[in-house]
Amino acid sequence: MIRPLTKFLPALAVSVGLAAPAALACTSLLVNKGATADGSSFITYAADSHELYGELYYTPARRNAPGAMRDIVEWDTGKFLGRIKEAPVTYTVVGNMNEHQLSISESTFTGRKELEGPAGIIDYGSLIYTALERAKTAREAIKVMTDLVAEYGYASTGESFSIADPKEAWILEMIGKGTGQKGAVWVARRLPEGYLSAHANQARIRQFPLNDAENTVYSPDVVSFAREKGWYTGADKDFSFADTYHPLDFESVRFAEARVWSIFRRAAPSAGLGADYVDGSAPTKRLPLWVKPDKKLTVQDVMGLMRDHFDGTPLDMTKDVGAGPYAAPYRWRPMTWEVDGKKYFHERAISTQQTGFSFVAQMRAWMPGPIGGVLWFGVDDTSTTVYTPMYAGIRTAPRNLATGVASRGQFSWDSSFWVFNWVSNQAYARWSDMSVDVHKVQGELEGQFLADQADIEKAALELYKSSPEQARTYLTAYSTQQGDKVHTRWRKLGEQLLVKYIDGNVRDEQGKVNHPKYPESWYRHIVRDTGARLALPEEPKPAEAKPQAQPAQKAEPKPTVAPAP
Repeated sequence: MIRPLTKFLPALAVSVGLAAPAALACTSLLVNKGATADGSSFITYAADSHELYGELYYTPARRNAPGAMRDIVEWDTGKFLGRIKEAPVTYTVVGNMNEHQLSISESTFTGRKELEGPAGIIDYGSLIYTALERAKTAREAIKVMTDLVAEYGYASTGESFSIADPKEAWILEMIGKGTGQKGAVWVARRLPEGYLSAHANQARIRQFPLNDAENTVYSPDVVSFAREKGWYTGADKDFSFADTYHPLDFESVRFAEARVWSIFRRAAPSAGLGADYVDGSAPTKRLPLWVKPDKKLTVQDVMGLMRDHFDGTPLDMTKDVGAGPYAAPYRWRPMTWEVDGKKYFHERAISTQQTGFSFVAQMRAWMPGPIGGVLWFGVDDTSTTVYTPMYAGIRTAPRNLATGVASRGQFSWDSSFWVFNWVSNQAYARWSDMSVDVHKVQGELEGQFLADQADIEKAALELYKSSPEQARTYLTAYSTQQGDKVHTRWRKLGEQLLVKYIDGNVRDEQGKVNHPKYPESWYRHIVRDTGARLALPEEPKPAEAKPQAQPAQKAEPKPTVAPAP
């Protein structure tokens, strides 16, 4: 994905996802307030693209003159698509959360090839940020998004959207109608109380109730359009959005649904969802749309669910030779490859090297929007990032995370994206050792943020009583300080890793240089690959000394004994 040119978007926040199906970009998790330890709602997002520069987009609230128009520029290409009417008033947006705690994320599922290239000017990225600027609740956001595509037409392929506010979490799935046709077909479902769901580049809503407007809404032609195309002939009540508009194939299961499975199996082990749901061995099995977690989740739990390499499962990426000597759970692209005429693939985990940014959006109904909403924001790989609290009420983004500091093609020590990539790319080379150092500092920083959260919000609430703007100023200063703190500490960590692990050596806590061996398994790989080429010649054994024949010794004469007198 290429970030749109900002000169075309003076008031439009920009973000990411990759429309190309081969990219398999983006993972999102939704947690209803009834499934959390403190009653928060959560959604997450890993914005995965090899071309994405991670930064925190910020758009201030504004009033627009009558007749004002908004430029629509496509996220993926920077292409100008057209103009739409502006809203009279828009809301402040921090990343993917607005000042009312509404949060939206996405993952691209592409869908049927016949439905590509619809006639419209609203791409999926513009839907997200336009809705964040215009809606206060998840239900309002769904209406804004679906009304926009009805009026102006849709310009993207299939998308799953996570849409949540402090009280509700919804999945909206949408796909255009193909070349020359305006609008889109779509369905949205509300998570039941006490459940979580997820999506990762595969349409997931199958059958849905047709007469439950409180929990399910859909386009009037979502079924009839499929009938017209000859894709569905059954009863309306049995219609499956996912099976019709994005049928599963092996790659959809192994690369996309496998990430959803890994969230579900960790959050709800009692559900008994085995690897056969996603390893291709049982092609008719389908994961549920949502599961009830075995325990209510904290924000720290949700961060942990976004840090996953299929650890300890049959899909574990550390167990084959591709992991190298230091068990790296990463594989460089392309995802699929060929050897001797046979095709193979790499696993696609949630934690991946090409993430531009990720977040955990926390929304709480019992606090004012600017304080209750926290976008726990991080750049680069979810496994090695630090989720830093950015409050919904802040007035500016920290400089190290702000737009314009650097770019995907321009390095800067002032950019957290580049500092975090510097650290993670060191760690990838010696993962089993360096990841321990990285996760230790990560835990210290995030642990402190979580420990301080109640006191920070208590102070902000006191200020809010007399002056909401003073509370926003206080939270802006706090979020900026934490962003600066993380940036400084992470650069220091990178320097420490370079000193500790330089040239394959490892310095211990006393500063002594050691030369640790490769793991035994890696030496065996080397032996198998090289055979006798690297074998040291055996030293010749010294010749055994032959025993020397000893000269025969004459028997000594026995002494003569004189007879007794």
